[in-house]
Amino acid sequence: MEVLIVICVVVVVLFAVVLGILSRYRKCPSDKILVIYGKVGADQFGQPRSARCIHGGAAFIWPVIQSYQYLDLTPISMNVDLKNALSKQNIRINVPSRFTVGISTEPGVMQNAAERLLGLKLVEIQELAKDIVFGQLRLIIATMDIEEINSDREKFTQAVAKNVEIELKKIGLRLINVNVTDITDESGYLNALGKEAAAKAVNDAKKSVAEQNRDGEIGQANAQQEQRVQVAAANAAAIEGENTARVAVAQSEAVRREREAESLRQATAAEAVQAAKAKQEAYAAQQEAEQQRAQLEKATQHADIIVKAEIAKEQAEIDAEAEAEVIRRKARGEADAIFAKMEAEAKGQQELLVRQAEGMRQIVDAAGGNADAAVKLLIAEKLEDLVAIQVEAIKNIKIDKVTVWDSGQNADGQNSTAGFISGMMKAVPPLNELFKQAGMELPELLGKDITEEETEGETEEAPQFVETVAAETEE
Repeated sequence: MEVLIVICVVVVVLFAVVLGILSRYRKCPSDKILVIYGKVGADQFGQPRSARCIHGGAAFIWPVIQSYQYLDLTPISMNVDLKNALSKQNIRINVPSRFTVGISTEPGVMQNAAERLLGLKLVEIQELAKDIVFGQLRLIIATMDIEEINSDREKFTQAVAKNVEIELKKIGLRLINVNVTDITDESGYLNALGKEAAAKAVNDAKKSVAEQNRDGEIGQANAQQEQRVQVAAANAAAIEGENTARVAVAQSEAVRREREAESLRQATAAEAVQAAKAKQEAYAAQQEAEQQRAQLEKATQHADIIVKAEIAKEQAEIDAEAEAEVIRRKARGEADAIFAKMEAEAKGQQELLVRQAEGMRQIVDAAGGNADAAVKLLIAEKLEDLVAIQVEAIKNIKIDKVTVWDSGQNADGQNSTAGFISGMMKAVPPLNELFKQAGMELPELLGKDITEEETEGETEEAPQFVETVAAETEE
């Protein structure tokens, strides 16, 4: 139960963390600019940026170190009723107009908007833009004549848009539309210009009417003259046209008959050509059918002979592969058996060596840790076997007869027979020599080293031993 409670708490905590992370992920609508401020990095010159602007898309807002706001891209329309603006001619005029502005989405201009308009309401932005527009309108009107402003509205509008756009970009705005409704002045200069233009237009209209009447009378007389000429020419042309038409009819009839004959000839030839083509296509179809039949016969033979041979071949390959697999598995089993046997023998040999080493260790421990004494104990145990081996060295020597050529005594008191027997005995290595070859010394309880004096004493007894051995041999 406690584990379930812990799991529930962990799940709730993870869910809360995920919700917290998702709540910091903000999407920017198309009609707004997302302004992220706080720790937002540095610009291309390494200076810390005051804000980061995003139009469209989304961004993650880091908690604690970052925050965000939106800039509304809704267009702002405002009436700019400029009055008593001084023109280049020192005449004051009134220029009522309507401007539409909005926050710009250009990268650099968006940064200006984030720095100067963030947190302001639309009304406040409208008032700020209206002040800029008023100033630029007065500046532009001061550089233009009234006639130029009144007559060339397009030039005036372009100049206003150019100057106002530059100033609006400094605070992050852009000019969307300019509409100048009417231009008036208090001195009546524009009314006078209007009356003058109206009178000039009336006079021009009257002059145009008189000229049009004159041109009408002249045109009427010319039209009547032209009518009579055209009627006579039309009658002559009509007669000539009738004659030409008859000739054309005759020619057309001849051409018709000629074309009918040509069409008949072409039709007959076309029928013959089509008949020949039909026969040719029939022959080609029959040839293609024969080729298809030959291919079918070939495919049948291939299926009956080659396919069966390929199946037999694949069956033989499968059988051979199965037999080879049986041999491989049998060989693998034999190899595993040999390996198991060798492994068992190796383990037995290892166990024997371990036991022998354990026994040697116990013997050394029994000898008080003296390895030399332990070896002597082992040799003492095998002493009987070693003596037996030495005796066996001369036990089976059969001497049928010993012939002595001289009966005298040598310098050392031995005759030749005694020297022979003594040398044969000395040929067997004594125990002391065996121990020395093994790097050990014979214990004192088994005897001492034979010195030269002891050797001389044994030499004196040697003749008696030789005579005894010789007597036993003769018997």
